[in-house]
Amino acid sequence: MNEIILQNLLSPVVLFFVLGIIAAIVKSDLKFPNGLSEGLSIYLLIAIGIKGGIELSHYSIESVLAPILGALFLGIIIPFITLALMRVIKMDLKNSIGLAATYGSISIVTYGAAITFLDENGISYEGFMNALVVLMESPAILVSLLLLKIAESKRDLTLYSTRNLGFIPSSINLIDKEVLRESIFGKSILLLVGSLLIGWALGDNAVPMVKPLFIDLYSSVLILFLLNMGLIAGKRLPEVKKHGLKLLAFGLFTPLLFGSLGVLVGDLVGLSLGGVTLMGVLAGSASYIAAPAALKTSVPEANPSIYLGLSLGVTFPFNLIIGIPAYYEIAKWIQ
Repeated sequence: MNEIILQNLLSPVVLFFVLGIIAAIVKSDLKFPNGLSEGLSIYLLIAIGIKGGIELSHYSIESVLAPILGALFLGIIIPFITLALMRVIKMDLKNSIGLAATYGSISIVTYGAAITFLDENGISYEGFMNALVVLMESPAILVSLLLLKIAESKRDLTLYSTRNLGFIPSSINLIDKEVLRESIFGKSILLLVGSLLIGWALGDNAVPMVKPLFIDLYSSVLILFLLNMGLIAGKRLPEVKKHGLKLLAFGLFTPLLFGSLGVLVGDLVGLSLGGVTLMGVLAGSASYIAAPAALKTSVPEANPSIYLGLSLGVTFPFNLIIGIPAYYEIAKWIQ
């Protein structure tokens, strides 16, 4: 285990991420232009989606049905577990929903780093795992926002019955159209799903055109992206400290809890060692792209320094350094 962690620590993607954190801590003038940062995000989304689509074209629907159901199960159950933990911490409802959506959704870059980890160690995995990335991006966001609407509706019903002698509104708008639009057609999901469908439709015919940019250069572009993520994470670390040790412990220990659950589900649906590891990585990661974008419009009262600071400043580096090799070791032990 120690050897695997050390090997992961000495990989270029992790070292450049640490370099970014150091640059932020010492207040270096190193920074990425906004356009370049946005371009790197778009590149990674397309690369992961199109590679997953090409691989998915090699499989029948029957062979991927069980893993798809497993991924959807994780995307739905993790927000419920997160909300239960938030009740123990005594976090308010809006910020609890923010964390439920963030930790129920997934980190594309953590998944990309996990693929690099498996490739460097010669561990194979199912090509359709990239498709599961898309499937686990939205459900947690929708479930979390639905739970918020239900909680608010119950509170409103109690208020109405108290003030108006049992009057109950004729309809309850659980999810508004803007929330659905942001969760399904937001930038990250649109690019992932669109690239996946293009790769799936074209299959191996797409390889000659996409290989030079989206396959051969993937690891190198990931290094640039993680350097930028290190800069951002380093700036977010002080914000997490403001909210106490309980929240910090949540950001450190829940990845192992959710990651272990993902490993169990991956094993139950019959994935290989590499596939089980990736399922653990997906379950143990936290979103800092899709979920915050949806929360910004649908739950503006939730504090970004909590859900974004925790996911990007604590859970992301934890997974990058310790989580990925830990999920691999857990998967080896279970299998």
